[in-house]
Amino acid sequence: MNSKKSKITILFLFITLGILLFVAVIFYRATIERKLPRLQSSEINTALRGSIITKDGFSVASSQKLYKVMLDTRNIDPDKKEMFIKLYSLYSGEDPNAVRKIINGTNGQVTLSYKIDAKGAAYLKELARKLNRKKILISYQDKNGNVSFQGMSIVESGENRRYMAAHAIAPALGYTKKTEKDNMTKTVGVKGVERYYEDYLAPIQDAKILGPRDVGSNIILTSDSNLANRIDGYNAILSIPLKFQTKLEQILDERRSFLDAKEIVICIMNSKTGEILSLASSSRYDPSNIKRTDYPALNSTATEYAYEVGSVFKPFIFALLLQENKINPLENINTHNGRYQLGKRIIRDTHPEPFMSAEDIIVYSSNIGMIEIVNRLSGTEIYQGLLNFGFSRKTGIDMPYEQVGMLPNTTRLNSQTYKATVSYGYGLQSTFMQLLKAYNVFNNKGVEVTPHLVEFLEKNGKHFTLPKDEPKQIISQEAAKIMKRILIKTVDKGTGIKAQTPGLEVGGKTGTAHIAVGKGGYSNTYNGSFFGFANDSKGNSYTIGVLARNPQKPYYYFGAQSALPVFKKAIDLMVEEGYLVPDEAIIAQINAKKEQDKDKKKTQERRILD
Repeated sequence: MNSKKSKITILFLFITLGILLFVAVIFYRATIERKLPRLQSSEINTALRGSIITKDGFSVASSQKLYKVMLDTRNIDPDKKEMFIKLYSLYSGEDPNAVRKIINGTNGQVTLSYKIDAKGAAYLKELARKLNRKKILISYQDKNGNVSFQGMSIVESGENRRYMAAHAIAPALGYTKKTEKDNMTKTVGVKGVERYYEDYLAPIQDAKILGPRDVGSNIILTSDSNLANRIDGYNAILSIPLKFQTKLEQILDERRSFLDAKEIVICIMNSKTGEILSLASSSRYDPSNIKRTDYPALNSTATEYAYEVGSVFKPFIFALLLQENKINPLENINTHNGRYQLGKRIIRDTHPEPFMSAEDIIVYSSNIGMIEIVNRLSGTEIYQGLLNFGFSRKTGIDMPYEQVGMLPNTTRLNSQTYKATVSYGYGLQSTFMQLLKAYNVFNNKGVEVTPHLVEFLEKNGKHFTLPKDEPKQIISQEAAKIMKRILIKTVDKGTGIKAQTPGLEVGGKTGTAHIAVGKGGYSNTYNGSFFGFANDSKGNSYTIGVLARNPQKPYYYFGAQSALPVFKKAIDLMVEEGYLVPDEAIIAQINAKKEQDKDKKKTQERRILD
């Protein structure tokens, strides 16, 4: 009887223990965090950086989304691993051996690719669904007994900046660098337009999408899915046409090669509005693939290089004399037969004359004539006048890191030596863009305008005009008119004669300057330049500047031989592309005169023979 009771007691204890164990398991399962698929899931749709678009509609800088492919290798059916590798490599374009190495090297979560574009991402999402249906990707059981299926996920990893025109418009266009934010790759501007308009080009707001996921891990969109709309950055529309820019860059490349120069820079600006038709350099780089050898070209010579400019500076001193009513363009000036002693130095003119009219000092670029006439100005008048022209201050162009150059102070400008050297472009420093902006005053009735590369911003088809500086009267209209006439005469009869273009109004000034080295020293190298303008009878008006840096070809370092031919080729290209329209009536008159001259010559020959 006791034995029977003992058995019943033991059985009861086993049953009780089983019940307790069952209850404990149920309690444990009920209280631990369960790894169930979430019914709701969110996804970020990142905003993109705005594009930079040329005036003729080419997107020269744009951003595209990048995606990464993530996979838990334990989800691959071991018997179908090779099939997975072949299919993935086919869809992604990745090397099968590289994919195999990644998968075999990790038992768990891996990233198969980091830089998949949007099109590739769409293909791989379709592949992920096929891999699920074909049971190539399957569930696995972890060490805790939990069944897990992560599958293959394709998620955004950031953005990539593309420059479709490669080297074109560099360095004005600039470039970007990559940064990491919230595990996303972003780009920010470093140089050029990319940097200057960073606050506008930068993405504004990412979109957040909420909703249930389907078996392929895709969010099912509903009317309540969008928690925030995606807002990309503004597009910047350049005033530069790509077609014209690339043709002009080819001219620069050919001339740089011919001159064996360090660099050639040109800028063409609408004289009335300040819109830049072209800002080009022979020193360019591909912003998508910057190499160590490109480093010297990353800085814009037009705005970041200050140098002594030489004779292209003479018109500004002459304009100040006109403004102060201290010179008559037709009065005679003693030019000392082209030889003058300034302190311990002998100054010589390339066109020696005993006397010149005041305006011919500019036309034939007489340093001695400038020394004679600059003494009529006080140091204060020179300093303040040049300051008004924009020297030693930023031009306001939409480029970052603009330099301001250097003007001697008033005290120094009161000395005869400093007055003399400044009058023909030494003893001071200017940037290329300061010179261009100042020359524009002569071609715009004495009014200053601000040069700019970006015409307007655009978003969703709407145009947004950026605020610009108010035009400012720098010299009187009468002084500007006289200077314009003198610069036209310089092209018609003087040092700029090679710039003549029938049917157009062309004016300008040559300049040649030693390149400074060390403190107060000069190398046996030069910068040649030509600054001027070209207008037609239809109202088209452009200011043009050319700088040839350190041309090495013998006897070609003078501005007339190095920079002036580029100026002329640029005008010819503008005519070819329709930006300037020569006056046919004037051309007809010129051709008629040539025919008359030929007839006269033939008549004279007959008389001699008879």
